[in-house]
Amino acid sequence: MAATDFPAEIADLRNTLEGVLVVVDVPALRSRTEELSAQASAPDLWDDPEVAAGVTSQLSAAQAELDRLEKMGSRIDDLEVLVELAGDEADADTWVEAEKELVSLRNTLNQLEIRTLLTGEYDPRDAVVTIRAGAGGIDAADFAEMLMRMYLRWAERRGYPTQVYDTSYSEEAGIKSATFKVTAPYGYGTLSIEQGTHRLVRISPFDNQGRRQTSFAEVEVLPVVAETDHIEIPEKDLRVDVYRSSGPGGQSVNTTDSAVRLTHIPSGTVVTCQNEKSQLQNKEAAMRVLQAKLLELERRRRQAELDSLKSDAGSSWGNQMRSYVLHPYQMVKDLRTEHETNNPDAVFDGDIESFLDAGIRWRRQQDVHA
Repeated sequence: MAATDFPAEIADLRNTLEGVLVVVDVPALRSRTEELSAQASAPDLWDDPEVAAGVTSQLSAAQAELDRLEKMGSRIDDLEVLVELAGDEADADTWVEAEKELVSLRNTLNQLEIRTLLTGEYDPRDAVVTIRAGAGGIDAADFAEMLMRMYLRWAERRGYPTQVYDTSYSEEAGIKSATFKVTAPYGYGTLSIEQGTHRLVRISPFDNQGRRQTSFAEVEVLPVVAETDHIEIPEKDLRVDVYRSSGPGGQSVNTTDSAVRLTHIPSGTVVTCQNEKSQLQNKEAAMRVLQAKLLELERRRRQAELDSLKSDAGSSWGNQMRSYVLHPYQMVKDLRTEHETNNPDAVFDGDIESFLDAGIRWRRQQDVHA
């Protein structure tokens, strides 16, 4: 007989699934999937490749989530049958198979349960992520590039499309800043937990004396603006500058004035985009990022008004949020949730799921007790 108490585990799985189904509106999700499927079948869909990519990506994500939800009950039933079979035949291989399926079911249910915690207005949106090098000179620029790769690898490992809008390279190594979009179900709700200041401690590879260096980078996460947001920017409030792209080239990217800088005059918000081939494409991408930033400014203004009515206004949880220590020991630790790991290499390769899950649960607790 296996050491695992399968009857108790299976009962716990059923209770968790029941809780998830109470929160998730499966009929609404099915209706949304059918709506996206109809849009994906439209003969003129690919007249606008960007819209088409968004529709197909959303359809794939919605269908995958619906499939997981609809199959979870039968998977738990199948596990129960597998456990009975293993007990009847005293088959060690079947017990091993049951253990593996139990772990898989736990992981899938955990992901579904986390999704039910993302109830913010913009949580279902795709995310626009901006990373900026902070204090620390060349090490900070290198750290910013490491973080950019970490998030892009996380998206790649999960099959989420990404689009880099702008990259400002440092003269020696790394990047000064970068902005990219992650197309993912609940992308903003998931990645917004990463917003804040990240700190790296290591022996600097750029210091010929091998001294320890502390460097910082800032992560900003915004929801992608939807057409229904109606953020209108009058022409008189917008300054448009064009210039030649910089950084690694290729084709016509560095030979024409295709890069675009947009300045929202009233707020002073500046956005650049230079990674597309044409000036028009760069302007459209920059406008989307600018609208996202203005949407976030408005959201913060409204939040500030609400916070001013509370006695504990001004929560600053998003600032000093995570440390990556490579010397004198190996550890990555979230300073809010206390979640940590001693495998920084895996984290920098995109294995950040446990940090995201812990952060989402922590944020929900903060909201409940606010």
